[in-house]
Amino acid sequence: MDETIPSQIAPPFTGYQKLVIALLALLQFTIVLDFMVLAPLGDFLMKSLSITPKGFGLVVSSYAFSAGASGILAAGFADKFDRKKLLLFFYTGFIVGTLCCAMSTTYEMLLGARIVTGLFGGVIGAISMTIITDLFAVHQRGRVMGFVQMALAASQILGIPIGLYLANIWGWHAAFYMIVIVAIGIAITIIFKVKPIDQHLAVQSDKNAFLHLWHAVSNPSYQTGFLATAFLSVGGFMLMPFGSAFLINNINISQAELPMVFMFTGMGSIVMMPLIGKLSDKMDKFLIFSAGSLLAVVMILIYTNLTPIPLWQVVVLNMVLFMGMMSRMIPATTLTMSIPDQKDRGAFMSVNSSLQQVAGGIAALCAGLIVTQETKSSPLQHYNTLGIVVSVLVIFCGFFVYRVNVMVKKKGQA
Repeated sequence: MDETIPSQIAPPFTGYQKLVIALLALLQFTIVLDFMVLAPLGDFLMKSLSITPKGFGLVVSSYAFSAGASGILAAGFADKFDRKKLLLFFYTGFIVGTLCCAMSTTYEMLLGARIVTGLFGGVIGAISMTIITDLFAVHQRGRVMGFVQMALAASQILGIPIGLYLANIWGWHAAFYMIVIVAIGIAITIIFKVKPIDQHLAVQSDKNAFLHLWHAVSNPSYQTGFLATAFLSVGGFMLMPFGSAFLINNINISQAELPMVFMFTGMGSIVMMPLIGKLSDKMDKFLIFSAGSLLAVVMILIYTNLTPIPLWQVVVLNMVLFMGMMSRMIPATTLTMSIPDQKDRGAFMSVNSSLQQVAGGIAALCAGLIVTQETKSSPLQHYNTLGIVVSVLVIFCGFFVYRVNVMVKKKGQA
């Protein structure tokens, strides 16, 4: 795909491109929901399986660490195969892993199932980003990312409330069964509707997979992109795992009210994400990222210091917090996607995703060490300290995203 198409003549989406966007968004919906549903189910799991905050942090980070390991292992081969076949292989493994989560009856079984799910699910995001970069012009990608990232909002509007509703009726296992059923339908559609994505095979230069991986990880420009993405993911991984436990035990939100918080937050996000995506295609991406970072820092510091407040105030604060987070994520991800050359995209995205997952896993573990809870129903302690740590990391991330922004502009001028 030509990287130099000016924004004013960027072609509109074709019917097939719209189909690909829809499928990638739905696929991302299942991946995001599989990870995000752990946070609202956190209170269920910690009480039903007698899991401590430290143990729950390990459940979250186990997915991230296994995803990081598989991404590194897959990176050398990521540009050697048809991306459609690669996507289906890992998505099938993800479905099997999620089924194992649904069938878990002990903490140890759940931990093992999360590792299996991470081994396959962690690579899918990288493959999806590579497909977007292959099929869409540079000035279309902000809009594409805006729609695909709507999966995050959709998981909050539909997935998490439905998952919590099913959990209240049939237990927490039901949420994972729901994900498996939806994912099987998406996989079947991809098999029959998506064309082979193999144009990159014509420009391959490294015959050895490990040599190809080395060329990707040793490129200084790519290394800057890796660091930017790693720090970009840390905040979410630190705050999200204990979100439901904080709302229930500190803010006194009931289990019945919890779906409402996620649903309305998601509704706000689903409106904002396409708008942020469009702005990313029309305005300076780093400017939007900077504004989002400032908003995120302010909201994180407010949110993590909350005392019991009415439900509607919790919803409003959540909506504004997610607005700041997404205003960082979409432009920063769009910039990072533009760094690699076509022949290296698969390897770059796989390594990028791996470092993101590993950094997130470390963040979740650290969060589990910072946050403490005396009993299963007592308030979380030191959540405000966690907010300060995340805010500092958000600011630090801006340095690397700025360097990425400079590189992408130079590449476009060249």
